[in-house]
Amino acid sequence: MTEHENVEILRSVYEKWGDQSLDASNWMDVLADDVQWRSIADGAPGMEFSSASRSKNEVARYFEELANDWEMLRYSVDEFVAQGDRVVVIGRCGWRSRNTGKTVDTPKVDIFRMRDGKVTEFYEFFDTAKALEAARGNEMTSS
Repeated sequence: MTEHENVEILRSVYEKWGDQSLDASNWMDVLADDVQWRSIADGAPGMEFSSASRSKNEVARYFEELANDWEMLRYSVDEFVAQGDRVVVIGRCGWRSRNTGKTVDTPKVDIFRMRDGKVTEFYEFFDTAKALEAARGNEMTSS
């Protein structure tokens, strides 16, 4: 697939994701069975859903636990950058912890590797300090 085709596949999924429904079916449709799905939070206490996934079924668990723990307030994509089989998605998102009621708004970068129109690798980056603060319900301290 071309870089443009890879971007269009992901653009379509993000448009549907951004409607705040937390319906992961569109994501599942574009994942390879052996997808590697990782997060910078890496399953930290309060963000357990973010532990590494090594299959489509494990990614389904990621989305289920995400929806159980967090309410999406907004999700926007500013830019898609593609080179070869890689696509980088730059945006911003806002979430509310269902456990604490605290909110987080953070820049978001997702890095994908694509093969034959399917996602084979994913790595997400966001402000983990803010997300963990919201998840745990404690205030960050300044030094």
